[in-house]
Amino acid sequence: MIQGNVVALVTPMMADGTVDQAALYKLLDWHVEQGTDAVVAMGTTGESATLDEAEHCGVIRLVVEHIAGRLPVVAGTGANSTTEAISLTRCASLAGADACLLVTPYYNKPTQEGLYLHHKAIAEAVDIPQILYNVPGRTACDMLPETVGRLSAISNIVGVKEATGDLGRIAAIRALAGEDFAIYSGDDATGCESMLAGGNGVISVTTNVAPALMAQLCKAALAGNRAAAEAIDARLAALHRDLFLESNPIPVKWALSEMGMIQKGIRLPLTWLSAPYHQPLRQAMSQAGLI
Repeated sequence: MIQGNVVALVTPMMADGTVDQAALYKLLDWHVEQGTDAVVAMGTTGESATLDEAEHCGVIRLVVEHIAGRLPVVAGTGANSTTEAISLTRCASLAGADACLLVTPYYNKPTQEGLYLHHKAIAEAVDIPQILYNVPGRTACDMLPETVGRLSAISNIVGVKEATGDLGRIAAIRALAGEDFAIYSGDDATGCESMLAGGNGVISVTTNVAPALMAQLCKAALAGNRAAAEAIDARLAALHRDLFLESNPIPVKWALSEMGMIQKGIRLPLTWLSAPYHQPLRQAMSQAGLI
């Protein structure tokens, strides 16, 4: 089971929107050095919605090849079409990813039975460990704990990224899915408390810019050291909040650019961070000791 601090990695881009391979490698090496526990490539933060299938699979291959076993690689392969999700998941498996992260089908608002059958079909089609991803704030679709519990009985469905921010769901999913099923927070603001309540880690946007601090936070929380975990979390609280001043990954890409880690590249319909948000985010970065 992957545990701890998992970065929901941005996809660095040139000013024209093409993938910046050199910057991608630089970020990956930095995360290894800073103690990040695993990498999610081509998730929401990686702008998976605006890369075509060939680019999507290409980035996953680049990440797997460059990481070369130094960290587990989880590939974002979800889609609102079951056949497309199977195709992306198969591509990630062939590329050598350690697991896949599959967001609930967005926009078309399936029933709970539809969600069950969608994920069951993908798990049966591709024999790779799969992590469910529930983020109703972006998908208009909420996978209930009971559905997660049903899916946990499928052998290669091994965990869930729960991004509602509802801490009550940790206990509910644990009771339904058992101790061997991984529960990751997908909400940085409640990630610390989620781990203290029995979660296994956080798939984090904040880790893109503060990997060492997030690694320390996760270690403390997973060890049950509430005082240490809360002290680090307090230092990061403004960053957790202000990295969502505009839609993710707009703020985190701006922050990484300010840190000299990536160029100013993002794909439409996303735009570069609006000027009024520069100072608040810069202040949050300063509070965390990043600049």
